[in-house]
Amino acid sequence: MHRDSTVIAKPALFGDFRLLFALFIALRLTLAVVYQPYLLERYDADGAPAPVERGLSAFGDYQHYLQFAKLSDEGLLPYRDYWYEFPPVWSALFIGAYRLLAARGAVDYTSWATLLGLLLLVADVGNLMLVRRLGRLLHGEETAQALAWIYALLAAPLIFAWWTFETLVALAILAALVGLVEGRLDRSAWAVVVGALTKYTPLLVLPAVWRFCAWRKALRYTAISLGLVGLMLGMLVVWGGELGVASLTAQYQKASYQSVWALIDGNWRTGSFAGLDAHFDPEAAAAPLGNPSVFPGWARLVVFGGLGLWIYARLRRRDAQGMVAFVTVTFVLFFLWAQGWSPQWTVTLAPLILLNFPTREGVLACVLLCALAFVEYPVLFMRTGATGGEISGALVLPYAAVIVARTGLLAALAVALYRELRKTGGDAEI
Repeated sequence: MHRDSTVIAKPALFGDFRLLFALFIALRLTLAVVYQPYLLERYDADGAPAPVERGLSAFGDYQHYLQFAKLSDEGLLPYRDYWYEFPPVWSALFIGAYRLLAARGAVDYTSWATLLGLLLLVADVGNLMLVRRLGRLLHGEETAQALAWIYALLAAPLIFAWWTFETLVALAILAALVGLVEGRLDRSAWAVVVGALTKYTPLLVLPAVWRFCAWRKALRYTAISLGLVGLMLGMLVVWGGELGVASLTAQYQKASYQSVWALIDGNWRTGSFAGLDAHFDPEAAAAPLGNPSVFPGWARLVVFGGLGLWIYARLRRRDAQGMVAFVTVTFVLFFLWAQGWSPQWTVTLAPLILLNFPTREGVLACVLLCALAFVEYPVLFMRTGATGGEISGALVLPYAAVIVARTGLLAALAVALYRELRKTGGDAEI
């Protein structure tokens, strides 16, 4: 008798989170073994070292971080001896990892980069668990499990964990949202503090706190988050002086980059800062590498801040889904307002999109956002070696098309979120 060899997967197989957890980790660890990060020794025409990066970290910022980590061999630290463009959590991690390995002898790039990648893998496991937890709170167990599988299959979280530290930022934002939805406001505020000391964007959770929480609770939340962040950053300024101030303000001195505003301004480069030597000069942190803005930041703020206030005043939905939608639209408006765009921001946006739109359209929006990010970088920018990293010639049209498409996608997402917020929902105050 002929037996049908077709195997039908049981739904319970995909409902087993332990299986997904194991597959999630196994895939990433396997890639880390097969594509270990390393540097090929190369030299330029003048004989100066010009190493080429290979493995999972290629095209990322790890080599940039290594330059600063190596300064600790000479006792040089960020904020005190040179300016560094991000708050202290990430620099403490990558320099701490370097010093830990240095205690055992000379540090090779492969070991250090792999250690960073594994630390960010732990953070990404946290993101997976928080996506499922939030999905369960918002949409029920079945949808939560589906969202976890979808997140596990997205390319951006996997790749960017080996390029930059946005995984930590996403972890802080998702942790803050879980705390808000569950009514654990102090825990949520602490997540915002850690996130803001990694990158400032988690502070964008605060408008939702004031819109959805009782004012006394919102005041306490704000005092914890802004108070502790302000205290830590103030200590850096006291410690570092002029270099500390330069560190905290460098991001806001940039010329426009990789955004529709950059197209208008004629800036065709990434948002990278000047080389290592410039970080010892505080004035270099205030020197924009590009053309000045046609539409200055304050003018854009009037427009997008006004849109945010309009949505703030007109939202009807007061349930947990409304809160998550309001946080998400705040981030989207910020990304539309900002003078630049960083492709790694897809790591922050993707889980928020899935949580708001657990549908085929939401998944496709995430896929499209990731695809546009990788076409922009590295596909287009890796072809700019002859022009010193500037988009030109035949690359201009596809580059502009990617930016316009991404901006249109974000604008459409903002409209969809506004429609969700205009729906009548629960009115339970946290």
